[in-house]
Amino acid sequence: MQALPHLYTVSGRAESASDVSLSAAGLETLLSAPPAEFGGPGDKWSPETLLLASMADCFILTFKAVARASHLEWLSLSCEVDGTLEKSDGAVRFTRFLTRARLEIPEGVSVEVAERLLHKSEKACLIANSVSGEKVLEAAVSVAT
Repeated sequence: MQALPHLYTVSGRAESASDVSLSAAGLETLLSAPPAEFGGPGDKWSPETLLLASMADCFILTFKAVARASHLEWLSLSCEVDGTLEKSDGAVRFTRFLTRARLEIPEGVSVEVAERLLHKSEKACLIANSVSGEKVLEAAVSVAT
């Protein structure tokens, strides 16, 4: 890892009747629009879905680093994040994030160690640490047969 601080830059652009075009150096352009709940088409990534995708992605990448550092063998990890958006303290904001992580490990690997590393990953995830809503982790570990 490079020394901190890191600086990331993303640009957004739109015309009055177009989707938002998001870009960053070296990455493919991504189109964004309001979700259906805000009167949008519901068929594009939105700020809301992008935030939750960032949390899921960060959790998995953090787990990969934590597992590697701990020499934990694992087979697969899926992660689903639900965000509750509501009016709170006079502003519309996400008040709760539920992360459901499902980890599959090979036989002979400790379920307890794997669960501990999932919880450690949640606490180390920089995106989750950057949001203020309540964070809940439901972790499940299964052993491949």
